[in-house]
Amino acid sequence: MMLDRTDPEGAIAEAAAKYSNWGRWGEDDVLGTVNFIDEAKRREGAALVRRGVSFSLSQRFDMDGPQKGWRRRTNPVHTMLDTGVDAALGNQGFPHGIGGADDVVAMPLQCSTQWDGLGHIFDHGMAWNGRSAEKVVTSEGDLVTGIEHMAAPVAGRGVLLDVGRVAGEDGELRDGFAITEEHLQAAIDAHGVTVGRGDIVCVRTGHLTRARRNGWGDYAGGPAPGLSFTTAGWLHRTEIAAVATDTWGFEVRPNEFDDAFQPLHQVAIPNMGLLIGELWDLDALAVHCEADGVHEFWLTAGPIPVTGAVGAPVNPIAVK
Repeated sequence: MMLDRTDPEGAIAEAAAKYSNWGRWGEDDVLGTVNFIDEAKRREGAALVRRGVSFSLSQRFDMDGPQKGWRRRTNPVHTMLDTGVDAALGNQGFPHGIGGADDVVAMPLQCSTQWDGLGHIFDHGMAWNGRSAEKVVTSEGDLVTGIEHMAAPVAGRGVLLDVGRVAGEDGELRDGFAITEEHLQAAIDAHGVTVGRGDIVCVRTGHLTRARRNGWGDYAGGPAPGLSFTTAGWLHRTEIAAVATDTWGFEVRPNEFDDAFQPLHQVAIPNMGLLIGELWDLDALAVHCEADGVHEFWLTAGPIPVTGAVGAPVNPIAVK
């Protein structure tokens, strides 16, 4: 797929029409490509547990995170409501010596490891499955495709494509590196895995590795490696259920057009119905996969079911 850098509108419209899944699972669908994860796929994923070793693919949720205030996104603010000090001083008013601690967190739902819900992105005022955006997401939240619908079904076969190791230098892709279908296939071949219907694909770029070494900098919203707009056909053709990366925005930044903002999002979410994960921590898993040569695993990654949310935190667990 050749890109005309001067015509993002035309390229987006063409890809949106070509790779649309509108109506594929009925007019009332709220899951999009997650429909590809069926019971057989979960049994296939569960059978991959051999050693019993597990990995959290989540970054931490704390005030030392990467957020810098874009679109009012901040890092989590954690506050204690009750503490051990209160208990020790007897200020809690409980009988026979019992005490406790309690806390609260305030945060944007997409400030750390998270899923983009199907109501997160619109294309010319249209939401997933051909619905009008204003009828889907209102001030009361996503009334149709809220992230709560994803709480149970996002569990199955996970595949790590460590493009950073396969195509990068010292395990990392440079900022602005556009991952093409050829790069994805090279990783598939190098790892000896298959990618197909119902898989949850984790793409490691090494961007998080670099941010941890050098400081956050513009990790949240700045230049980054990521999927090329030209991978839209691959994402659709493979019938994967979801894709997640170790970057803030999933797709390459700066984007590949002269004047565009997240064009692959505009095709993938409202038109394809693809579940997209961002800010995932794939490093420890990648080290283990490199060591034993096994890049497939059981993966459970249900979001916190915040009713009506258009995205939500997740602590993905990969088990090998």
